[in-house]
Amino acid sequence: MAGVRERGRLIRDDIIARVRFHPTDIGQVCAARFGISRQAVNKHLHRLVADGILVAHGTTRSRRYSLAELARKKIVIQLKDNPDEDRVWRTEIQPLLSELPPNTRQVWQYGFTGMMNNAIDHSSGNWVCIVVAQTTANVRITLNDDGEGIFRKITRELELDDERHAVLELAKGKLTTDPKNHTGEGIFFTSRLFDRFAILSHEVYFSHESDTDEDWILEAEARSAESSGTYVALELNNSAAKTPSQVFEEYTDDATLAFSKTVVPVRLVRYGDEALISRSQAKRLLTRFDRFKTVILDFDGVEQIGQGFADEVFRVFVRAHPGIEILPVKANSHVDAMIRRARAVA
Repeated sequence: MAGVRERGRLIRDDIIARVRFHPTDIGQVCAARFGISRQAVNKHLHRLVADGILVAHGTTRSRRYSLAELARKKIVIQLKDNPDEDRVWRTEIQPLLSELPPNTRQVWQYGFTGMMNNAIDHSSGNWVCIVVAQTTANVRITLNDDGEGIFRKITRELELDDERHAVLELAKGKLTTDPKNHTGEGIFFTSRLFDRFAILSHEVYFSHESDTDEDWILEAEARSAESSGTYVALELNNSAAKTPSQVFEEYTDDATLAFSKTVVPVRLVRYGDEALISRSQAKRLLTRFDRFKTVILDFDGVEQIGQGFADEVFRVFVRAHPGIEILPVKANSHVDAMIRRARAVA
């Protein structure tokens, strides 16, 4: 009998872990994974709803499930009071996360204090609204300030093409408008530490999903003037195994401990569905590559590249910077052929 109960707990734990990714077909997914009937899965779903762990939305035919919030707290910090991010963490946030494993709390401390410091030092705003939402499976913290907006500020101060260009540079890492006081590493590492990391600023939305290791830029609907600053969302599973030191080690040099490796999603260079053909597009991609020893170019989602684009990246730049390693990954056969052709040119 104990084995049956344990299997039931395992099934319910699996539902809790996967429901965010399968809100409408979690029953079908769970039935396939455990080799049980949909009726059996429905019993587990009904129990999770009755226990207040899941919330069911809609009718039977169009039903979807989500994790129920066990707790939610809203905190407003006035920036005119010159707050310290570590004090906000210690007095407001850490007590809410006291039951989490030590490594998970370390991730939250790093991510929250870094994003809070960005609002304090860079937003030029009046306040930051923080919302902490907890479920059985994860925690989500959002920070929303009323400042200029991160992408707009980067575009203005670094004289970039537009806010999408600012997102591309931010995704590479080592980007800051205040090099005397900041390294520009915080957002890059934070985006890799959390299961989901997102920034919405004015009409531009950037997100990184750790489960798929994908970055996205989307055009969002214009927001009201009251919420036109920067909105940051951090989400992490309560049982996440990662630690800040593990992520740092993945992207730092063993000898110097410098932030020497980055991963750049090539598709972020595109505007809409345009093809990556021109040398100017390649030059935008290559901006600030000279700050790294290794650059991994992720071609996921890129169907083709032009001769000029490939030549600029894999022949011209490589010859001019022999100390920098350019490593393409996830390239389809068409992209791979163009890369090999550019590298083969004498």
